[in-house]
Amino acid sequence: MSWLYQRSAQVVTSTRLAIRALKAWRVRQVIAAIVAALLVALVIGFATVLIPNDLFTRDIPPTWWDHPVWIITSVLSGILIATYVRPDTSAAPEATAARTSANAQYDSARQERSGKLGMLGGFLAWFAVGCPVCNKIALLILGYSGALTWFAPFQPVLAVSAMLLTGVAVIWRLKGKVACSMPKQPGKDRRKNLARSSS
Repeated sequence: MSWLYQRSAQVVTSTRLAIRALKAWRVRQVIAAIVAALLVALVIGFATVLIPNDLFTRDIPPTWWDHPVWIITSVLSGILIATYVRPDTSAAPEATAARTSANAQYDSARQERSGKLGMLGGFLAWFAVGCPVCNKIALLILGYSGALTWFAPFQPVLAVSAMLLTGVAVIWRLKGKVACSMPKQPGKDRRKNLARSSS
């Protein structure tokens, strides 16, 4: 029970930090988020025919949850892409440069992890909102009837996974803008470091 409580407390803290980072955004990041979200929405929307067009076709009409998943994933992807836009640092270049060099290694690992999660989330969203029998991979593996029988019922799971993965990636990226996590130390080393710092 205590593990569950700790995890839920971490989620709440991470979400609060992410919201704090969002509130600190400047115009450059907001514009980048809007443009990126629109581009992601257009790419997924056209390819899955959620936006009617003459380039692509859809044999099965969209379900009721396709549009909300498409919009939520697009917005989250736009926010995630905008976290890679460097904020305007003309106000305090020295402080920013010092902080950037100190956190460069940590930022690189966090960017790679959240970037992979975000890409996976977008990829899953593409499959989740697409026509189950228009998906060439599903057709090759399962055939037409198999795509309807097996792939179509699995699409809501893909949709939820896409939103969760993209949301986690966004929270990780935003949280890291306002707070850095310390690497975990083994118990004995941690006690030694605490004893040294207190003396």
